[in-house]
Amino acid sequence: MKKVYFVIPALLVHVFLYAQNNTKTKKEERRELKKERINAVIKQEEEGVIANKKHFLLGIKLNTDGYGLFVEKGLAKSVNRALLFQFDIAERKHPKENKQFNVQNNAGPYLYGKINFFYPIKLGVQQQFLLGNKGNKNGLSLTANVGGGLTLGLLRPYLLAYDSMGIQIYRGLGKTTQDSVRFLTQPPTSGPNFGTGFNQSTLVPGAYTKASVRFDYGKYNEVVSAIEVGVTAEVYSKKIPQMVFSKNKNFFFSAYVSFLFGKRK
Repeated sequence: MKKVYFVIPALLVHVFLYAQNNTKTKKEERRELKKERINAVIKQEEEGVIANKKHFLLGIKLNTDGYGLFVEKGLAKSVNRALLFQFDIAERKHPKENKQFNVQNNAGPYLYGKINFFYPIKLGVQQQFLLGNKGNKNGLSLTANVGGGLTLGLLRPYLLAYDSMGIQIYRGLGKTTQDSVRFLTQPPTSGPNFGTGFNQSTLVPGAYTKASVRFDYGKYNEVVSAIEVGVTAEVYSKKIPQMVFSKNKNFFFSAYVSFLFGKRK
């Protein structure tokens, strides 16, 4: 009986060590397979074979004058070149925007003198050129992207909330002289709600061009992880009213940085 007491723990220890070694072996096998796959992709690209023919990604963009999102579909034409189809939407801020508060009723903030929200909506194509490929050690590729397309400037009126005999009404600026006087003499109770003014929006067509450099630090697998820096120039068919007492313009130039995430196939 005493021998049984010693044998059972020994068996349990043996089973535990075997399972642990088996787990390590499986992990090592997965690492080896992944390494072989990476080396195969590198070898294919060195030989001029397209390893991944397309990708789809989402980008979060921070502009010098706002922020936005874009989606991109890429089609590889060769190892060194690809076409990028992009849809981009952003909000452009005016440098003179100044947040105010109505101290009389402690209500929400509003932007003094703002006339319109300005949302550039872009649809375009870029040509991508490979500048530096990934290797076994650095895991970083560098590409240059150049292109452009069409843009629509969505102008959403900036409607301020006023209290009129207990009823909240929304009025904008720049429509009439009375609106401007009311803004200066009767502070609003708050700024617009999220959906306020969309039914009064207008569109201004235009065109844009964009140039950028993309740093892809993702491994040779199905995942895209990259940072992009670039510049954008936009021109519209008419001047965009954003703020009162400010010169309207129809040309905009900005720099940006984007964080991109997606998949390759």
